Parts: sequence; structure tokens; C-alpha cells
Amino acid sequence: MVGKPIIHVVSDSLGDTACDVVLAAAGQFPPDAFEIVRLPKVERVSQVERHLAEHGAPDRQAAVFHTIVGPALRDEVTELLQRLDIPAVDLMGPALGLLSRLSGSEPLGIPGVIHRTDERYFHRISCMEFTLEHDDGAGSEDLGRADIVLIGVSRTSKTPLSMYLALQGYRVANIPLVPGSEPPRELFDCDPARVFGLLSTTEVIASRRNERLEGPLARAVAPSYADPEHIARELDDARALMRRLGCFVVRTDGKAIEESAAEISAHLERILAKRRLRADG
Repeated sequence: MVGKPIIHVVSDSLGDTACDVVLAAAGQFPPDAFEIVRLPKVERVSQVERHLAEHGAPDRQAAVFHTIVGPALRDEVTELLQRLDIPAVDLMGPALGLLSRLSGSEPLGIPGVIHRTDERYFHRISCMEFTLEHDDGAGSEDLGRADIVLIGVSRTSKTPLSMYLALQGYRVANIPLVPGSEPPRELFDCDPARVFGLLSTTEVIASRRNERLEGPLARAVAPSYADPEHIARELDDARALMRRLGCFVVRTDGKAIEESAAEISAHLERILAKRRLRADG
């Protein structure tokens, strides 16, 4: 065996799903522990055989992760890998089999179906457009159209969270809480279940604001922006407003954007599900 282990990502579509799984797993090991190569758009088993040979199979230590939808091609690839004695993980076959048994129907067998331009795609585009138009307090006159409204002082991750949630299919507006300024009156007419207050620590906010204040001119214009005492008062005012609104509060310090977004979407869906149950009852 020569060189570092090589991970082959093989797909009859683009291979994005398999790549995500491989990268997530490889992230648990030291950097550069593996070489990762992708073989997308596979139509014939001969393509896989030629690709493996070009990368030293079977003499080089390797594994294959594949997402092949077509059952005939998947069987041929599985047989090839067994013959070459290359360990493999089939990321699509078991999932298709289980869903087929649950639904009582056969899979469509269409590669790349997740990437099709369909209603869900256009919905996400619409959500992104709405969110961009309602960033940082813009468009507050129609907050009622938002699925989610985020409020918080500066540097509590409002904009990145908004963009991430928009990609998940939510229309998001975010409102900055500015000292000495009242939030838009439309905020008080919003459904409290759709309003989320973002909080962080004084230390984290001060650190992020300091990063933005580059040079003496910026500090002269906004001398209190990164002052911890000033930030602490901002946070006190923000908490008071959040209690007044009765909104759900999310701590963003020490969390990835994905974690905060999952907390927000899970809470919203729980509330909406309870409302649907009461309405049906």
C-alpha cells in the first residue's frame, strides 16, 4: 500500500450527498488523513472500474462511498467492488429499500432528483428575495408576511441566521435593536410565536464589535459601540423588550449558525403543530 488512504465518492448524479457524508466523517480525523476524489455522473460500471484503476486500485488503500439510484447499476458497482475487495458504503440503496417498504411503492430511479428545479426551489428563491429585502430593519411595513422575525442588538448574528433560515424555506425579517430608538410599531402586531429574540454575552458582542472598529476614526465616530458597560445596558433593554413581546429567546453565543437555526425552526414548528391540533379538535 502506498500513499494516504483514498476515499472515492461515486454517484450517478453530482455526488453532493455522498460528499457531505464523507466530509462530515473525515472531519473527525486529523486534517489531510485522507485523499477524497469524486466520480459524478456515472452511467456504466466500466467508468467506475477505469476510475479506480487510474487511482491505483486495488493496490492502494481505499474505500468507496456511493449514491447510485438505478438498481441495476448499483448492483453492478457493488459486484465490482466486492471483486476488487474494496470496502464500500452504499448510502442510497438501504434508504430506498426502507422507504419502499414503508410506502408500498417502488422508487422512481431518477438520479439527481434533489436538484430538480421544482416548486420547492422557486419557494426558496422567493424566501431569499424576501429576506434580502427585509434585512437590518428594511421593509418593516409588511412584517406580517414574514414566517420568522429576528430581533437583537448589533452583532448577535441576525443577518447570517436570516440567510440560513431563508435557505431552509422561511421568509425572514430581522430588526436591529438600536439604543434610543423604538423598534417599528409593526413588530408589536406580529404573532409572538414568529418573533425570536437573539441574545449573546457582553464579552462576545464586545469582541465582535471591536473587530468592526478598525482605525481611530471609526472609534471616534462610535466611541461607545464596543464599550462593555454600554453593551450591557443594550442587552438589558433588549431583554425587557423581548419580555414585553413574549417572544422566544435564543442564545447565539458559542453556537454555530446551524444550531441556532435548528432551535428556531424546531420551536416554531412545535407551536404551529399545536395550533393545528387545537384547530382540528
